[in-house]
Amino acid sequence: MHLRRGRARPLQRRVFGETYIWGSPDPKPKPGQEFSDWREWVSYESRRRSAQANPENQGEAAEEGVVDGVFICTLDETHIEILEALTPFQDLHILCEKPLALSLRDCLSVYAARKDAPAVFSIGHVLRYSPHNLVLWDLLHRGKAIGDILCARELETGYDAAGDDGSLLTKSCHDLDFILWILAPSLTPSSTSTSTSTSTSTSTSTAGTTTTTTTSRSKSTQPQLRTISSTGHLTQFRRARKPPAAGPATNCLSCPIERECLYSAVRIYRDHHLARGIRGWPVNIVCPDIEEYAGNHPPHESEAHLLARLREDYDEAEDEDATTRAAEIATRPWYGRCVWESDNNVCDDQLVTLSWDGGPSVTPGAGAGAGAGVTALFHMIAPTEKQCERRGRVYGTRGEIEYDSRTISIFSFDTRETRVVEIPKQPPEEQESHGGGDYGLTRGFVAAVDKVVNAGWDVEKAQQEFVGCSLEDVVRSHAVVFAAEEARREEKVVKWREWWEAKLKEAGIV
Repeated sequence: MHLRRGRARPLQRRVFGETYIWGSPDPKPKPGQEFSDWREWVSYESRRRSAQANPENQGEAAEEGVVDGVFICTLDETHIEILEALTPFQDLHILCEKPLALSLRDCLSVYAARKDAPAVFSIGHVLRYSPHNLVLWDLLHRGKAIGDILCARELETGYDAAGDDGSLLTKSCHDLDFILWILAPSLTPSSTSTSTSTSTSTSTSTAGTTTTTTTSRSKSTQPQLRTISSTGHLTQFRRARKPPAAGPATNCLSCPIERECLYSAVRIYRDHHLARGIRGWPVNIVCPDIEEYAGNHPPHESEAHLLARLREDYDEAEDEDATTRAAEIATRPWYGRCVWESDNNVCDDQLVTLSWDGGPSVTPGAGAGAGAGVTALFHMIAPTEKQCERRGRVYGTRGEIEYDSRTISIFSFDTRETRVVEIPKQPPEEQESHGGGDYGLTRGFVAAVDKVVNAGWDVEKAQQEFVGCSLEDVVRSHAVVFAAEEARREEKVVKWREWWEAKLKEAGIV
């Protein structure tokens, strides 16, 4: 496969290119190997394809090579613009970070444009691909460890600013996708790709191997999603709850009670992380260049570099002398901004309830549809000890499973005993990336593209075996999120089948 690098930060782009593409230190990037941004690459690729289609330029086009696949890892609001620009390249394999787009209309537009494309399409629903969750899926569906599934509870912690469709889309669309996958494979029929990492004595890198598990059911026995409901509020970080002693301060670095505040950005990013030598997440979210900067500067200068970023703030005044206009405020995060003075308007406590009709049963002799109806409860909550750690329980007819990101405990109603399944520890860099899910997602996509490009596999086969879901599945799981948000805003219960059919009809897809 062929690699190209397009990144807005020149230094990081150069380091990446020297390491993985054109070599270091003397070689320089060849034409088509480095781009300042995605638009430059799209223009280049359009010219390259035109040249390739011209018999007189075949040699030139072949020499420049081709791009087999792209990763879209840009800001959420840019995904749809990029995907639309890539529409003419129907044979281009794509992995897009979640969410696919910020509106159902745009998600359906992507589906309409690419549903027949002869290319692999993957989405950043990383929870499907972590070793922990793959074992959990296997226990529930292949091992039937707790019999028929009756109910599940999933807890995800943290919150994120978002647009009109709330933090559920930007923060937790992969959590709802996880629930659909783990409880009702029929809604998102899927094979699952798992990766295990092993180190060799001759290399410091890890090599991934891929295995697959495929599930298929006849439509007559599949459970059917029936209803979706949701409630949620912005409870804690409102101006009305701001400590009076903080006064008019809008930034942690100018706040008189910063040292006493539980949510001080200085405490979180400097004291709890940078001062302890931790330059990765979450410090590198605030300062993407912190590792490189710290490698070339003494500690006190690295601290000053971080604090300068945290000190950045905005003026909400509406007069023309305001230092930062509303449009700019909305386009970037402000990590040092007082949590009670921020522009956050999304839920910090939200519940989503999904219910399915009965599906198949593991009970001997039971007929189609004899399985119990399934209910799932997803809880997204901000104030909690386990930041960004997922926990849950699944209740069945023969037992229950409790899990976090590291272990799975199975209680049997028959033996009254609990069996604990330990998940093999991942390398640190993988464990910190959604428990290995980021790496599993990437390996699955690369393996699928490799099979299509280099082994002559059919796209649908590669998609099923290594990605485990289709573009239709991706769009449908996003639609569940939009339905949940509609249910929350309008305080109603969404009847899934009718709602989904109406949305498809509005989009002209059916």
